[in-house]
Amino acid sequence: MPLGKDELLRFLDGLGIVYRLHEHAPVFTADEALAVVGHIPGVHCKNLFLKDKAGALWLVTLPDEKRADLKSLPDKIGSKRLSFGNADLLMEALGVAPGSVTVLALINDEARRVHLVLDRQMMQEELINLHPLINTATITLRTADLLRYLDALGRQVLLAEL
Repeated sequence: MPLGKDELLRFLDGLGIVYRLHEHAPVFTADEALAVVGHIPGVHCKNLFLKDKAGALWLVTLPDEKRADLKSLPDKIGSKRLSFGNADLLMEALGVAPGSVTVLALINDEARRVHLVLDRQMMQEELINLHPLINTATITLRTADLLRYLDALGRQVLLAEL
């Protein structure tokens, strides 16, 4: 059974990571999220759950205002041709449903199947806004603390110019 929001927040608390939790109506797209929580300071993200031609899984996180070109992305991250992963694969790999995709879901990837790519420019911002495994809330934390979280999970991070 994948971990949920409460377990994630306890994990962050255990690491001493300070965050602000914002509860809101469900959002399913980056545009919907911006309309609901766009006023919150910090970079707002979109997350792409992708599968490459060789079967490798990728989570690409970038600022909402950037577009990811799936044709040029493989050269930037060292993958084969990319396509979107389906809802069943997303739930199996990260334990979240479409609309709730987040880098924080790597806590549920015990098999370490998913390669993480973060936008380099985004990670230079002080604050980042992410779903805490569900699309009815957003948490704001420092980007440095996001990296600390990923380090605690023992995850490799690929920073790329997206």
